[in-house]
Amino acid sequence: MDVAQIHSPLSKGPLHARSLDECRNIRKGPVFIIASGASAKDFPLEKFADIPMITMNGAISMFIGTGVKPFFYACTDQGFSREQPELFSDAMRISERVALSAGHIWHTPVAPQGELFFLNRAPRFSWSEMVFRSDKELVSSRKLGNGRNRTLGFSKNLKRGFFDSRTVAYLALQIAYHVGFTKVFLVGVDLNQSVSRFYEEPGQYVSPCLLDEHFYTRILPSFEILSKYVVNEDFQVYNLSGSSRIPGELIPRATFADVDNLI
Repeated sequence: MDVAQIHSPLSKGPLHARSLDECRNIRKGPVFIIASGASAKDFPLEKFADIPMITMNGAISMFIGTGVKPFFYACTDQGFSREQPELFSDAMRISERVALSAGHIWHTPVAPQGELFFLNRAPRFSWSEMVFRSDKELVSSRKLGNGRNRTLGFSKNLKRGFFDSRTVAYLALQIAYHVGFTKVFLVGVDLNQSVSRFYEEPGQYVSPCLLDEHFYTRILPSFEILSKYVVNEDFQVYNLSGSSRIPGELIPRATFADVDNLI
């Protein structure tokens, strides 16, 4: 067992981070990815409580008080743990596993109760390595643009890093693949900046949202990579959001009524 001991200045005692190898290909079958789009309000959590769920950021609020524990909680935005410390602490308490950027150790007053995994970004490839590389674990592409643009892609092995598309739901898809799930249902992946997240209430602090800024440059191209190079008979993805900005020709739409037949 590969466990790293890391000290946080805020939490009591050391944090024990496990190797990502320990959670690779440990499950199969269906999984729900719960994001924070407004359409997630309609998700019948208790009905599907026996199916593993991966959630992220403030979408953890759907699980609080239900007794349902997320199979994985993902967050790479250090700003979220500072801006929404109560929600972040709840996620650390109730999630079976958490996947964080290593920088979160400086903003984590509550040590994860479940297994902790640290994430690193996938390497940035040069044009000399070709526009698309022949790699069984890292499917990648380089976008035209200024020097700040990172390589886009999809990681099938998180030990080699993850690709950032500017939406944590895409990271959750890479977690689902890494863990071994074969059928993924996206909940609340609306990607609509003009509509409030399902857990936000009037008068509450609202975390910044930059979906519109990155949708056409990073988010949509990343889902195009997923659809063209990753989705197949062994890794199927369905979008349960009827209002999602992800086109149905990339990720097929399904309804909650369809789920029983699909699983």
